[in-house]
Amino acid sequence: MVSPVVKSARGSRAAAALPEVHFSDFDGVRCLHLGTEWVQGAMRMADPFALELEYVQRMMAWLLFVEPESVSSRHALQLGLGAGALTKFCHKRLRMRTSVVEINPQVLHACRGWFKLPPEDERLQIVIGDAAREVRDARWFGQIDALQVDLYDHEAAAPVLDAPEFYADCRALLTDEGCMTVNLFGRDASFERSVQSIAAAFGADALWTFKPTREGNTIVLAQRTPQRPGRELLERRAQAIHTRWDLPAPKWLRVFRPLSVRGSDED
Repeated sequence: MVSPVVKSARGSRAAAALPEVHFSDFDGVRCLHLGTEWVQGAMRMADPFALELEYVQRMMAWLLFVEPESVSSRHALQLGLGAGALTKFCHKRLRMRTSVVEINPQVLHACRGWFKLPPEDERLQIVIGDAAREVRDARWFGQIDALQVDLYDHEAAAPVLDAPEFYADCRALLTDEGCMTVNLFGRDASFERSVQSIAAAFGADALWTFKPTREGNTIVLAQRTPQRPGRELLERRAQAIHTRWDLPAPKWLRVFRPLSVRGSDED
């Protein structure tokens, strides 16, 4: 049995300190853990390719900025595999080319054995490695339409990779229409610090944010090329997302807005 309070904490950069991976089942939901009670991800066993957690659903907000018909021709990259929810959804439901970087081989084995992660094929690539190094690999530059970042240590205090230089590397991976979504969960001033770092790399006018979930996860979206679609267009796309992929996108628009950044180092 797991705690009813769901929080996310993924990854560790120090290979020598990689935590043990285990899972727990409760009320039809399987949760991944890395040596603690913190939930790294979840899967509803009756629907293993759906997105169970609210904050993970919101990581798909980049869909609001592209036409639905174009999605299957795009490329998604996840930094942090977790329980494989985003990877499975992009690969199986959206039919996208999907890549993922995960530092802990045990997480990959757990996802294959316990969380229905499909085998690699021509549309699914899994890289075991450090995200900090991988984002500097030129093979990714300008290739990614949807970059999803969820990188925490086992204590969940703040993102493991959170410097402006890291987010600048992330920006370099994106296509002109590309978006990065980041899960921010932390204590003290970690959220504001993270937002300032993202704004320094992307520009203050490129950021959008959700209100925090009940569990305290805030999703921030950063655009490679800033745009401000009108309300009518966003509502049309949100309804299409809901109809096609059963995501609560119309509800997103109630709690999703451009993010004002004070004191950023925007160019």
